Amino acid sequence: MSSTTRASLKDSYSFKTNVSRTLVYFVLICLTLICIIPVWVLFVNSTRSTVEIQSGLTLIPSSSLAFNWNKISTRNFSLYKGFANSTIISVSTTILSVYFSVLTAYAIEVYDFKGKNFMQQFIYVLVLIPQQISIIGFYQYMSRLKLTNSYIPLIVPAIAAPSSVFFAKQYLETCVSRDLIYAARIDGCREFGIFHRIMLPIAKPGVFTLSIFAFTASWNNFFTPFILISKTERYTLPMLVQLLRGDTFRTEIGAVYLGLAVSVMPVIIVYVFLAKNIVSGLSLGAVKE
Repeated sequence: MSSTTRASLKDSYSFKTNVSRTLVYFVLICLTLICIIPVWVLFVNSTRSTVEIQSGLTLIPSSSLAFNWNKISTRNFSLYKGFANSTIISVSTTILSVYFSVLTAYAIEVYDFKGKNFMQQFIYVLVLIPQQISIIGFYQYMSRLKLTNSYIPLIVPAIAAPSSVFFAKQYLETCVSRDLIYAARIDGCREFGIFHRIMLPIAKPGVFTLSIFAFTASWNNFFTPFILISKTERYTLPMLVQLLRGDTFRTEIGAVYLGLAVSVMPVIIVYVFLAKNIVSGLSLGAVKE
């Protein structure tokens, strides 16, 4: 093959590669804009008055932020209290859900015991069952225990989170190193010590990812708190935002947008701080085969 032919093939390959790369970048940019623009419009509308919002769509912030915040602050409830309530529930739920889900997934992945396959399949089936199906029985049970208007039924059930166990199990399949476990046992490390000192650091990227999912689901949860909580002082932030749609605020669309923006901000902040830790597994290849 002559040098001219080789050069021609090389140029053709480079051209196709550049075209493919440009197409991929174009698709990614489009998807990014589709995800970002609605959120940006939400924040922009929180700075606009009702008249400005009704006049049309814009991507430029306005100057009605203080006016909208004043409208929210003069209501008979406190967004600060709702923010604190949501924080208590979401942080507690995230810690319990992530820890016990990873612990359960680790036990299923590492240990062999009777009924293991049945337990694993049962957890997978629970993932497919909507929460709304059991809410009536759950409410009656909590009512008999005198736990309505309490955060206990919103936090404690996070210990048993089938979807979190499913995610943790799939992640641990890719990063668990049995050689490290055997070596730790030989060195005299107890089973919980192996889990806390070895497996949790190894599964750190998966733990952060699961934490984002758990925190977001708990923070945005409206259905269960709405069923169990009736006292306004115990309302979560999404429940208080729902109150902004009352008769008084039907003409104050900007205030409603501001309330929605406030409820979205913690989720974005959590993602920004934790996303950098979602890199890749830390132990794949830690033990030389």
